Amino acid sequence: MEEQELPKVTIIVPTRNEVHFIEKCLNSFMISDYPEHLMEIIIVDGMSEDGTRDIVKEISIRDNRVLLIDNEKKITPVAMNLGVKASTGEYIFFSGAHSEMPSDYISKCVRHAIESDADNVGGVVKTEPRENSPVGRAIAEVLSHPIGVGGAKFRTGVTKPTEVDTVPFGCYKREVFDRIGYFNEQLVRNQDIELNLRLKRAGGRIILYPDIQFNYYARSTYGDLWRNSFGNGYWVIAGSRFSNVPFSLRHIVPFLFVSFLLVLGLISIWVPFVRIPYLVVITLYISLLLKASLGISLRLGKSALLLPAFIGFIVLHIAYGLGSLKGLLQRMFANG
Repeated sequence: MEEQELPKVTIIVPTRNEVHFIEKCLNSFMISDYPEHLMEIIIVDGMSEDGTRDIVKEISIRDNRVLLIDNEKKITPVAMNLGVKASTGEYIFFSGAHSEMPSDYISKCVRHAIESDADNVGGVVKTEPRENSPVGRAIAEVLSHPIGVGGAKFRTGVTKPTEVDTVPFGCYKREVFDRIGYFNEQLVRNQDIELNLRLKRAGGRIILYPDIQFNYYARSTYGDLWRNSFGNGYWVIAGSRFSNVPFSLRHIVPFLFVSFLLVLGLISIWVPFVRIPYLVVITLYISLLLKASLGISLRLGKSALLLPAFIGFIVLHIAYGLGSLKGLLQRMFANG
């Protein structure tokens, strides 16, 4: 495609206190092979207090493509909507501050979006640890494994262009927001999942491309993994207060599993014959996690990852499921 035929694009990056990551993220876009005059980069900052804003301001002085906008509400969907409303591009990109995009990321997304006429296109996440410790490396692997993330193809990968229910961040046609509305600002988490499901149910097409890839730096401690997974699980259920399409069925699998463990565990105390199938299921689950963890350690040639990966799977599943359970209980009592 000739340069004069290329559309203008807007990259929107919601941030808050990302002093250690924001410069790398911005640089990855600024060295893009996409024409400079057809790009704008909007940083929507939740009133950072750690020096993030100073870095962005300094970069914006050197490069007039970079614009800083305040997000006084400090909520991600608000930031995304502020960015969209301030944008002038025909295609809208989103990025997290913890992401680094390859130089051909924008050009590939635009080419695929135009050729496919899809409403949203995206690529596969290559999850990297923020800290290169055994636990950090193991968590990154867990977040890229089918046992860890289920049917999230943007994490596990695809071999050909595939229609999906969501992609990470995404490259959207600008008119999508005029057609189906903006991100739901009542959703503290999972606002992108909800918007993409709304887009799909409105007849839109979302395509994941294997040749589009980028790095994402995952949390590298069990505590951070627990808090993030618990919050994601909570908002899968809690979000149903504010939207008719907050999640897909795959998002409630951890909730069903944790509910099974709790309910059958209690029943087995008083009903002895329930203990056998209950223990069988737990044994199969542990065996599955051990096999997956062993596969990770053998593939990377690092036996030290076996136990950290095993624990990482458990933390991810249980935290997500308990978060969803909390969301359900709050809904039940709120409606009671």
